[in-house]
Amino acid sequence: MNIHEVTDLGAVDLTELLTESQEEGFRNIHRLVHEYHKGINTFHHDNEALFECRVGHRVIGICGLNRDPYANGSIGRIRRLYVLKEFRNQGVGRRLVEAVIRMASSQSQGGCIL
Repeated sequence: MNIHEVTDLGAVDLTELLTESQEEGFRNIHRLVHEYHKGINTFHHDNEALFECRVGHRVIGICGLNRDPYANGSIGRIRRLYVLKEFRNQGVGRRLVEAVIRMASSQSQGGCIL
């Protein structure tokens, strides 16, 4: 399992995450894709990031960090966390959230914190 920051969501195949999340009744991955393509939320502002977890070429999880728009950018929000059912309870979600926390912690001096 490898965690990487996503710099271009358009280049990431989220088909499996999207299909499974919708089958489970979750809309967060659909919103992630929709908002990214519309430019509403691209995780490109200062102190924001989107992380993916891969096994080989397969994306098995995703999680983002956004600045809270109601806190003048001083607080971060964990956004769009999703892990494929087959990989749950194996530490994938924890590793994704840890990547977000590391990012937020490194930016906490004058930046975004959780």
